[in-house]
Amino acid sequence: MADVEYLQSVIRLHADFPKKGISFLDIFPILRNPITFETLITHFVYHITSQTIPKSLHKKVDVVVGLDARGFLLGPIIALRLGAAFVPVRKHGKLPGECVSATYEKEYGADTFEMQSDAIQPGQSVIIVDDLIATGGSAKAAGELVKKLGGVTIEYLFIIEIMFLKGYQCLDAPAYSIIQYLD
Repeated sequence: MADVEYLQSVIRLHADFPKKGISFLDIFPILRNPITFETLITHFVYHITSQTIPKSLHKKVDVVVGLDARGFLLGPIIALRLGAAFVPVRKHGKLPGECVSATYEKEYGADTFEMQSDAIQPGQSVIIVDDLIATGGSAKAAGELVKKLGGVTIEYLFIIEIMFLKGYQCLDAPAYSIIQYLD
């Protein structure tokens, strides 16, 4: 529990960013301190190995999917620690080769995510990771991409969850967040 309180104390709130009326929760202070960053990664890996994997049918994680862009900072390290592959989900037009796509609504507009068509094999168990869940649109789109390729999302991981927006309700697998903000 101390690690959760510690991580929460490092996160910074920026009002009216990226536009008026939006409050941005900044995780970058976590990344500036190696011990804090290690605490975050260790917390996620412990959760996955003690809670997620024992409850899954496959008893392993094959792929960690990271959402553009902050999921790229967490996903590769978590994947490496689990002995899993890392697969990026990028905004439209940023990946080479054949891709599958899914469009989603954000708090301040629509966007499209893509994943390379050969990134996930049918039946592979997948964890999707990002820094924050608000309305759940981007995470849901990533889950749709995994499903289109035949993968099975076993959990969504977030550093922060904005509770009142209930974004986890639109997801097709359980969601885990380290820090829950009520307002």
